[in-house]
Amino acid sequence: MAAMVVAVVAMPVARATEAFIGLGANLGDASAAVTLAIAQIAVLTQTRMLSQSSLYKTSPVDADGDDYINAVVAVSTTLAPLDLLHALQNLEQQAGRQRPFRNAPRTLDLDLLLYGDLRLDSPELTVPHPRMLQRAFVLLPLAEIAPERVPPVELERVAQQRVMRLYV
Repeated sequence: MAAMVVAVVAMPVARATEAFIGLGANLGDASAAVTLAIAQIAVLTQTRMLSQSSLYKTSPVDADGDDYINAVVAVSTTLAPLDLLHALQNLEQQAGRQRPFRNAPRTLDLDLLLYGDLRLDSPELTVPHPRMLQRAFVLLPLAEIAPERVPPVELERVAQQRVMRLYV
């Protein structure tokens, strides 16, 4: 009887990338929506939660409507940037997100802020997020969990924006 030789080919393992996601809501129970979204992000496929900021109450920027509840989470993921974006957009849709006009009030808004050190500018996704340095509601929670990612000068530039830390 001849011996059978089986070749084992190792499949490349995708390398995990640290990504930061901004969360916000100002319709309905915004605190509950952001808290639920954090839990849903924590169980996304190929994704592991690293840290989450406190919740922050903030005034709308370039928009009208009720105050927002915001937070930032850090994840480790092997999802490609667009796959992660699509997973986040799916969570927004599950939360009833509608986009009737730019900066409309929302049940849930999830922004991919940073994806490792990647710089990407495509029609569908830009990272780093193009307006993150203009928004205290992004920079303060991001500085809470990743202070090395937020230069102090950027925090000074948004210091006039009203932001109140609620709780962890």
